[in-house]
Amino acid sequence: MKRLKTGDEVIVTTGRNRGARGVVTRLVGEDRVLVENVNLVRKHRKPNPQQNQPGGIVEEERPLHVSNVALYNSTTEKGGRIGIKTLADGQRVRYFKSDGEVIDTV
Repeated sequence: MKRLKTGDEVIVTTGRNRGARGVVTRLVGEDRVLVENVNLVRKHRKPNPQQNQPGGIVEEERPLHVSNVALYNSTTEKGGRIGIKTLADGQRVRYFKSDGEVIDTV
């Protein structure tokens, strides 16, 4: 089961973008996420006159592996591990393992 969703605020835990925060814009496959304004790369594009696209150097976001990001906990101001548990009424929720705070329903 996926622990991250589109719209979650995450913090990068490893790599050259360590400490950067952003919002998950898209889930890529089973194990990668696209984070807004994080892991930007410069691509050299050829012009394509058929599609009316100019050439040049373009910055774009590249996906990060889910193991390199953690959901941002605003109360502790750190990244936290996520668990999924079932409440007494049968509702499944995501929660932070560090302090037990419920995030939302699954």
